Amino acid sequence: MGLKLFNTLSKSIELFQPLDPEGRKVGMYCCGPTVHDFAHIGNFRTFVLSDLVRRYLGFKGFDVRHVMNITDVEDKIIARVKASGTTLGAYTKKYEDAFLNDLKELRCESPHDMPRATEHMPSIIDLIARLVERGVAYAAKDGSVYFSIGKYQEAGCCYGQLQKLDFDQMRPGERVQSDEYAKDAIADFALWKARTEDDGEVFWESPWGQGRPGWHVECSAMSMQYLGTSFDLHLGGEDLKFPHHEDEIAQSEGAGVQEQGQRFVKHWVHGSHLQVEGKKMSKSLGNFFTLRDLLDKGFSGREIRFVLISAHYRETFNFTMEGLNGARTAMGRLDECLFKLKQQAGDAAAEGESELIAKFETAMDDDLNVSAAWAAVFEWVRDTNRQLADQTMTAALAAAQLKAWERVDSVLGIGNEEQGDDTPEEILSLAEQRQQARKDKNWAEADRLRDELKSRGWVIEDTPNGPRPKRI
Repeated sequence: MGLKLFNTLSKSIELFQPLDPEGRKVGMYCCGPTVHDFAHIGNFRTFVLSDLVRRYLGFKGFDVRHVMNITDVEDKIIARVKASGTTLGAYTKKYEDAFLNDLKELRCESPHDMPRATEHMPSIIDLIARLVERGVAYAAKDGSVYFSIGKYQEAGCCYGQLQKLDFDQMRPGERVQSDEYAKDAIADFALWKARTEDDGEVFWESPWGQGRPGWHVECSAMSMQYLGTSFDLHLGGEDLKFPHHEDEIAQSEGAGVQEQGQRFVKHWVHGSHLQVEGKKMSKSLGNFFTLRDLLDKGFSGREIRFVLISAHYRETFNFTMEGLNGARTAMGRLDECLFKLKQQAGDAAAEGESELIAKFETAMDDDLNVSAAWAAVFEWVRDTNRQLADQTMTAALAAAQLKAWERVDSVLGIGNEEQGDDTPEEILSLAEQRQQARKDKNWAEADRLRDELKSRGWVIEDTPNGPRPKRI
């Protein structure tokens, strides 16, 4: 069975088939962060989704090239650079470094390429110049350059491929600035923004004068530079469908650089919105969280990742503290099962079959049905625990089950925590003190330490390798 994905372009579930004639190489692009602040948990649902897709494509045998851009110049960044009195590079580096650390905390694999907009001005300017030359973009009197949706449509192209558009209600909520009055039509969007006094020292030279690129054209230029004029897969949050991704299609296909019959992107995947505690995330509601906010509350990146990939990517997902606590419990069940399997397997060679991989793959092939995939994992945990308890699990079969989990986890990226790896030092210290009290036959102190551990959410479990702390 092959992988089937919902394609926003066709609005249907399709068998995923790459453009590569041999069906092996896959070019994949995901819109990355705008580094004007710390990324929030809603952003990370999209980034963890892209990591899941990339990992699963590898699981299926595809050779993936994963590109994710860094937007390091745009209106908010320029305003904050001016307010902070620092340089563009110094300001964005802080938040770019924080973002990359957050990705590691969430166990995301690093994209193969992470181009920054500021380092790709020649490609961006060349693309804009080609659009002007083809007559689908025009320069305004102030030196700004705009994409003409009217000229694009007159050329036989379709604007509104990802969602149906009402041209009388185009770009709702977008701030109308004074320089927009130079546009031929309100729906037209900026490819190049002429330098203003507010831009300070953030500008580049171009054939139209000093200025900077619009946000949309950055992704078009960089994705095609790294993956070619046509590539397989473009991911992002559903909030980017319009205008960002629609404008990417228009710019890229309006440039006429694709081969006859080819599209800019063959397959579009959009992740749904994330709510927090049942409401849209908002600082005023107190439900706005960066990753570091959640880490400060005592949750691990592993637990947060589990929650972010616990629901289908096309479902609006409710992120809650209760869900994070549930993740901790679920990870504890999984870790306990894996620990016992390792004890049983010892150094045995793997023999026998596990149904886990087949069930997992069937679920994930169905438009990345990760909910069904997790159901298969925890059914496997239950059955494995039963076999371990009734002593019908041989060492060789235990080794085979561990091997199956490693294969599945190459996609999920959850791993398993070895004894002590995620146990706080103070818990390990209390456990050691209790063990010593028992050796000294100081039962009152041992009981006191046991109660102290329990109050912190831990118990001591006897194992073949001696007592060890376990989360309740």
